[in-house]
Amino acid sequence: MTKTVALFHSVLGVREGINLAADHLRAAGHTVHVIDQYDGRVFDDYDEATEFVQTIGFPALMQRALEGVEAMADGFAAMGFSNGGGMATFVACNGPVERVILCSGALPVHRIGIEDWPARVPAQLHYAVDDPFKTEGSVQSVLDSVNAAGAVAEYIQYPGAGHLFTDPSLPAEYDAGSAETLWQHALRFLNA
Repeated sequence: MTKTVALFHSVLGVREGINLAADHLRAAGHTVHVIDQYDGRVFDDYDEATEFVQTIGFPALMQRALEGVEAMADGFAAMGFSNGGGMATFVACNGPVERVILCSGALPVHRIGIEDWPARVPAQLHYAVDDPFKTEGSVQSVLDSVNAAGAVAEYIQYPGAGHLFTDPSLPAEYDAGSAETLWQHALRFLNA
């Protein structure tokens, strides 16, 4: 079954890893809308990217996320990497999203001003075991919220410490085997 997917980039912008993610999804027959919240700007450095995000502010980024999906038909899937996981969560909590995939980006709903996860919307979370950006308790908070909403939450962990481990343009983080496994799980989840 094909889906329409809103794909949200990491704090680094629409890099090769996001374009490859869109390619994976399209090759499986899905329609993909890459939501570029930076108007084409990309970064190689997390600190520089974080400074840029702070100049925009999270309320403005969340508004851009909503604007990016406003023309999409009800029942689309939201997928996000890192900071994009927070954007996918925000969109899911404010609109007709069917399912959510969060890659290295679990953000508890209370941190974005939302009380509850949307009813019956399943989620799949992916993280490297030693991801240096993983916040203690965040994954469990999201899993608990999804389950409390009457939906299934999957949590899949991968060896290593790569934050954006599916992006080959980040050789210090990339793990080909983990990336392949993530796509197997993500496509299974989308097709469920």
